[in-house]
Amino acid sequence: MSSPRTSVRAGALLLAACAGLAFSAVPASAQQLPDGPALAKNLAKKVTASGINRHLIALQRIADKNGGNRAAGTKGYDQSLDYVAGLLRGAGFEVSTPEFTYPVQITDAAFANVGGTKVDAFPMQLSPLTPVGGVSGALVTIPQDATPGCEAADFAGIDVTGKVALVRRGGCTFNQKQANAAAAGAVAILVANNVDGPLQGVTVGEGAKIPTGGISKADGDTLFGKGGAATTVDMRFHTEEKPSRNLIAETKTGRKNNVVMVGSHLDGVDEGPGINDNGSGSAALLETALQLGASPKVSNAVRFAWWGAEELGLVGSTKYVQSLSFEQQLDIALYLNFDMIASPNAGYFVYDGDNSDAVGAGEGPYGSAQIEAALAGFLNETGTPTEGTDFDGRSDYGEFIANGIPAGGIFTGAEGLKTAAQAEKWGGTAGVAFDKCYHSKCDNLGNLDRVALDRNADAIAWVTASYAISTEDINGVPPKNNVQKAAKAAARKALISGQAKKGKAAKVSHAAVR
Repeated sequence: MSSPRTSVRAGALLLAACAGLAFSAVPASAQQLPDGPALAKNLAKKVTASGINRHLIALQRIADKNGGNRAAGTKGYDQSLDYVAGLLRGAGFEVSTPEFTYPVQITDAAFANVGGTKVDAFPMQLSPLTPVGGVSGALVTIPQDATPGCEAADFAGIDVTGKVALVRRGGCTFNQKQANAAAAGAVAILVANNVDGPLQGVTVGEGAKIPTGGISKADGDTLFGKGGAATTVDMRFHTEEKPSRNLIAETKTGRKNNVVMVGSHLDGVDEGPGINDNGSGSAALLETALQLGASPKVSNAVRFAWWGAEELGLVGSTKYVQSLSFEQQLDIALYLNFDMIASPNAGYFVYDGDNSDAVGAGEGPYGSAQIEAALAGFLNETGTPTEGTDFDGRSDYGEFIANGIPAGGIFTGAEGLKTAAQAEKWGGTAGVAFDKCYHSKCDNLGNLDRVALDRNADAIAWVTASYAISTEDINGVPPKNNVQKAAKAAARKALISGQAKKGKAAKVSHAAVR
């Protein structure tokens, strides 16, 4: 993971000055809020962990009575959406649930035969398919270090050409692992889970070069002892389009042409109830909306979004942004994304909008750096140090950034391992995943750090409300009351000027008569 910011405090204070938000220099305690807009301060106090927890309990119960999950295309997802929509409508929000379709993989073959040992190998979303009968080659095992298969050097000195690579999950995206394996000449790659259970319902992402499949942790343990064995991987599927829904709720007040958009994905994976991923972000967003209210005194409208089919390739958010005309996209001042904000071994990461970490993707569109400074500044000022995290394409900010809309958000970590330095800084356990139940059955109500949930909820409420008052530092649009004051001042000036001109004309006319 990336290193802590050294300049974020200065950046946050500069942002605050530009936006008219005066952060206090040193808060008396982590619970004391900085100085700022009254709306932001009040909202941060009103959005509580207990209020959010009620929504998380609801999502857990919905999962429990619907096969243990809330995945896209299930009754669990539909009932989750209906629960959120019902509360928002009751609070007076303008709510819509636009439908979209997403591709569903129907598996035709999903196995690997390694030296006579046959195991389930599930093709990842967006993975290239094998031909009928599969692809074959000797099995090559990649060393299981902290970042297995994440660097090209992991494949250096190993003959991978024409062979099947086996790597352990963790340390980087599935796409990065397959890209390195493909560059080394592999004909397919198997990724073994790093937690108990199968590895399925995940995406390899766009642009994968070779068939990429997931196997269980137990099967991986077995196959890592079979390096060099003759291997056939057969992973084929066909796709069908299925319907799902997003949920959009917007305040009735505020400018409609300078909207602050805030989103989180509501769907989970098939393997579990998805309470941290992403019940945590969804519940915090819901409580923020309810406490803000449908008609707050704001300069800019706030548009809340709960995305569907994120776990199947960011489908809901991508199709939403693509459905907007260029003018409608211009109406969105910025996008804030909240995906996994209460991981049990929590880190405190803020998306690296200015690319100061120089890791992975570059900087976000103009305004992303200011969003990063606002979120990191709030957390730092209230006693929680932060680190940057890359815009790695794993959550719903992707299509907003692709269309030039500034974006940012916070994240408490997924399958990556917490370092010793991070454990010293944040607490928790070094060498253990930020969320050991990521995409697993155990992602339930017991899989949450409620201190992290409370801290991050404060940041979400604070920054959302602050931008609802002013996005001047993002795009130059001043608070509405400033515009009104300027207009009144101009009108007064014009009136005084007009009266002066009339007086001068009267004097001239009187002189002419004399």
